[in-house]
Amino acid sequence: MATEDLIEEIQRLKAERHAVILAHSYQRPEIQDIADFVGDSLALAQHARSTECEVIVFCGVHFMAETACILNPTRTVLLPDLQASCSLEASCPAEELAAFLEANKEKNYYVIAYINCSIGVKALADVIVTSGNAQRIVETAPADRPILFVPDQNLGAWTARKTGREMTLWNGACHVHRQFTRDQVLTMKEQHPDAEVVCHPECEEVVRLLADHICSTEKMISYCRESTAKSFIIVTESGILHRLRKLVPGKEFIPLATGQCSCAECEFMKLNTLEKLRDCLRDLSPRVSLPEELRLRAQKPLVRMLELSARP
Repeated sequence: MATEDLIEEIQRLKAERHAVILAHSYQRPEIQDIADFVGDSLALAQHARSTECEVIVFCGVHFMAETACILNPTRTVLLPDLQASCSLEASCPAEELAAFLEANKEKNYYVIAYINCSIGVKALADVIVTSGNAQRIVETAPADRPILFVPDQNLGAWTARKTGREMTLWNGACHVHRQFTRDQVLTMKEQHPDAEVVCHPECEEVVRLLADHICSTEKMISYCRESTAKSFIIVTESGILHRLRKLVPGKEFIPLATGQCSCAECEFMKLNTLEKLRDCLRDLSPRVSLPEELRLRAQKPLVRMLELSARP
């Protein structure tokens, strides 16, 4: 089927199903272009909670669709490919976190969980954060309790430095951001001396130290728009380049070469395709469903995050 016909069929099915299509900034360009809303984890969580529809099609990875389901128990939540997992989520199994907390229960950890985790981990957390609001929410954490930050040690270390709060960091990382190296950044800076380096806080510290600006994917857009620089080396998953080029025209965006290829892609994010999107709208499957008791436990720290993020 031609792409134009496929897009037309998706639009027809979306209207019939009274559906909304949400897409993460790391999705394929054609998925982003057909989505009703594109954003990072915080923006998507906020939009999933506020949207009026019967069906939510989440073009991202599994924990994102789970998050939409946690916040929207009465709606049908679909994920085009159930194999779209996340290496960061996998680095912190809920049973391992539960065992750690039990073994250290005398410390009474205040558990701050990056949204890139399973529903089981969310259910064990006191509050959820994203890369866009981690600093703000960590600053609200009780001063009399030690913080355990899971699962991303790089975001945790960056947030600890920004806030001055000591934290115990879980040994987890994103396999895409972990592959960026200091030498790669230095090589690209040498090739593009006038370009600013903008990187995601999931990157290793040796990479972050070379950046002109560190921020979430959503904040990359506003930063690049407002900066006087004309070119930027973007150190995160390359899917964001599509949005940057659309929303900030007239500037140059350069993906950081990883040594293996000219850009860094998450193979799990790229599992979703237009064909799979069409099929899931047609069949109302694959559907994400969650045990209600677990959903309610995971909902509390998520709602706490959204409420804290909404405060002036």
